[in-house]
Amino acid sequence: MSTTQAVQTQTPSYAEVVQGRRSVRHYDPSFTISRDELKDLFAEALKAPSSSNLQPWRFLVIDSPELKQKLLPIANNQQQVVDASAVIAVLGDVESYKLGETIYNRAYEAGYMPEATRDMFIANSTKIYGNLPPEIARKIVYTDGGLVSMQIMLSAKARGYDTVPMGGYNAQKFVEEFKIGERYVPIMLIAIGKAAQEGHPSVRLTVDEVVRWNEFDF
Repeated sequence: MSTTQAVQTQTPSYAEVVQGRRSVRHYDPSFTISRDELKDLFAEALKAPSSSNLQPWRFLVIDSPELKQKLLPIANNQQQVVDASAVIAVLGDVESYKLGETIYNRAYEAGYMPEATRDMFIANSTKIYGNLPPEIARKIVYTDGGLVSMQIMLSAKARGYDTVPMGGYNAQKFVEEFKIGERYVPIMLIAIGKAAQEGHPSVRLTVDEVVRWNEFDF
């Protein structure tokens, strides 16, 4: 019988999390992560930055065995879809500005901004973001969605879990089968669970190969 359990009890250092994170594609199918722990993980990940703090990310967590089987062919039959504890679909809301009033009111009530600033942000978010060309709105939610996705994966690793970001799936089919509204853009899927096999080590280009100072002379 599947049990929910914490993988580790000690909080690792940031260096351990960054150095230890790998893309894992083989998971223990008997292992489950409780929804309460996933909620705690999301609470950490939601600290990610976003354009004008409009937080356009939305998530569909798929932890039902039946729905994971439904997702499997959409995700090119990648086995981690069914073996992982859950699959997180990261979506971008191109109409997130409609929650601007809620967000900025809460910031005002928390004492983070004066009333005049709140009113200005509310007016500007509707005026600017509500009139963006569709391609620009999509670019913004892709950027912000990438930021929160990385934060999810690092938060998962800090808790002793493993993840793999997945771009190899039929986004249109996913939207159709899971009834995703038109205002939401599929960004990626993230499988999360307990590794049955460690992720393969990989190499990175060196700092000197990818960084230039003041002059971009690649």
